[in-house]
Amino acid sequence: MRSMPTHAPLKDESLLRLADATVVYADGTVGLAPTSLAVAAGEFCVLLGPSGAGKSTLLRSLNGLVPLAGGTISVQGIGTLTRASDWRAHRRGTGMVFQQHQLIGRLTVLRNVLTGRIAFSSTWRSLWPASLDDRRIGLQALERVGMLETALRRADQLSGGQQQRVGIARALAQQPRLLLADEPVASLDPATAVRILQLLHGICRDTGIAVVVSLHQVDLARRFADRVIGIAGGRVVFDDAPQRLDAAVLRGIYGAGAEMAGSAPAGASANEAIEHEGTGPLPAAA
Repeated sequence: MRSMPTHAPLKDESLLRLADATVVYADGTVGLAPTSLAVAAGEFCVLLGPSGAGKSTLLRSLNGLVPLAGGTISVQGIGTLTRASDWRAHRRGTGMVFQQHQLIGRLTVLRNVLTGRIAFSSTWRSLWPASLDDRRIGLQALERVGMLETALRRADQLSGGQQQRVGIARALAQQPRLLLADEPVASLDPATAVRILQLLHGICRDTGIAVVVSLHQVDLARRFADRVIGIAGGRVVFDDAPQRLDAAVLRGIYGAGAEMAGSAPAGASANEAIEHEGTGPLPAAA
């Protein structure tokens, strides 16, 4: 099969830009203090911080799942997102990977992936079976994540790692230029978490898609990120290369418990999983 399409380099390095973006919840809680930052094409960016720090709020504001109370978001080729049509255009080019996969268990893997194509069809067209072109795109996406052989299996027959790969394939079926992943490895064992991040990192490198991932594990951020944005209390407190994540920076992000921030959610540490997995090719399934 043909490879997934590769996006040509963008003339303007900034694919997406936030200017004083602010989130305030209905009860008055500030979820995100005024934040200004830019994301470049082909960048693998990790939002790092403890639970409740505001990582998901920031990430979900990037595609409007969490609305802004103030500030603006501008996207290359669209401009400042003000009208509903601007947001629709932006969301068509933005893939989303969720922590809990958000698959429909009774549907086949391929049909789940093809839900990523709904935004590209009219309301009437979406009522009919997927077109040959859409099915080709869906199968290419499954091939890219090593799940092509599962295309006709029910999604609820897959392991957690396999389901997350299908979630990534669904996002790729949008042929995005920005991919957002909200705690994509939080519910996975350490070795599978490494394989999923290797997959996302490889997609970023091979296609030029910008990837923004929220994590709470420092060791994984150091291993995979081009850039780390540290968040604490709804504020960006660090924005630099992962090599600069020293003890003082980690205390600013995690507080007094910074020494525990790199621990994995289950069993062994993620560092041990990385040493075990190495940097070799990904297996067909996790």
